[in-house]
Amino acid sequence: MSDEKPAAEVDVTKEWRATQGQKSAAKRLRLYAALSWIVAIGTEVAGIVLLRQSKFDQGNLPLLIGLLVVIAIFAIAGSLMWKAANKHDPASKADSARFFFQNQLGAIITVIAFLPLIVLIFMDKDMDPKNKKIAGGIGVVLAAGATLIGIDFNPPSVEQYTQDMNTCAAQIKAGQPTTACSPEVAEQAKDIAKDSQTVAEATKDAAHPAGQDVVYWIAPENGAKKSATPHVFHICQGVSPLRGKTVNRGSVTQAYAENATRITKQIPMEQKQCGFASSAPDKIADPAAG
Repeated sequence: MSDEKPAAEVDVTKEWRATQGQKSAAKRLRLYAALSWIVAIGTEVAGIVLLRQSKFDQGNLPLLIGLLVVIAIFAIAGSLMWKAANKHDPASKADSARFFFQNQLGAIITVIAFLPLIVLIFMDKDMDPKNKKIAGGIGVVLAAGATLIGIDFNPPSVEQYTQDMNTCAAQIKAGQPTTACSPEVAEQAKDIAKDSQTVAEATKDAAHPAGQDVVYWIAPENGAKKSATPHVFHICQGVSPLRGKTVNRGSVTQAYAENATRITKQIPMEQKQCGFASSAPDKIADPAAG
């Protein structure tokens, strides 16, 4: 007989994880953002080199302004792509340092891309005073605007997405308007709602005419909160795949939180093993496997 380890204490609000597709999209966007920031900082370095070579002492103001504009364009582009990446794969508030730097990196990089050049412009004693004021002023305005764009005033988080996902799944199951179903959480919420309905259909009996939202799955290895690889969940503990295993018990939402995201394909067989009546096999015989 396997040991049963209740999963009721799992804090589901900390267990949302990006899908593989979301992680891939985030990785791609972060790569593009990094390339944009490299161009911005490279342009700044070019401006500093030209400044040191006294190229702007008596002219070339349009070139200097052009360099500042290029820095702003690529800094802003990088920040926007980085923010988009964070929507696909946000940080957790539990790690406050990472949460801050991941969400405000655009603003930090923008300051790095502007500040040294602007400081050197104002400190250059050989540059024409009028040109210094014009170039420095434009640089300050561009830097301030790009930095504000780089700041994320309402950053996404793992906790917020999981709360939204659970609310979205509840709304779907209840047939309510799906006000919490943002694109980032809708896919997983729909899977949870669909699997919950499948489980409810499969677990109907005299004591539970509406079915149950209780499933069983192999517990994460070595006491971890989440399994490293996706596991299958089942409709009772006594099924063959769970024999001799350490088993967790909870709702479909809790199963997903521990990376048990694949509903069993053997529901008719498990109904017989678990003592549930197979009264509607056509509805439940072909669930999504995940």
